[in-house]
Amino acid sequence: MATAKKTAAPAEKLKVGRVRPADLIPYASNSRTHSDEQVAQIAASIREFGFLMPILVDDQNNVVAGHGRLQAAFLLNLDIVPSLERQHDG
Repeated sequence: MATAKKTAAPAEKLKVGRVRPADLIPYASNSRTHSDEQVAQIAASIREFGFLMPILVDDQNNVVAGHGRLQAAFLLNLDIVPSLERQHDG
């Protein structure tokens, strides 16, 4: 029985950075939404433990992942949040 050959996904690089929450653009078609209670819980976690998981963005500052963390950053009035910028090769 022949096995299907898997092709590799395009190579990506991640650039660690810090950005202003106001400069980030939430993905309008994001299927995951957070209730006010969930955002408050995320904010409480950030307040207690720090901002441990950065917000994933593309090279245009569009949020790819981390919409709840972004909402929590606004709730906490944070000036800067950690980010990972997703960069494609070629």
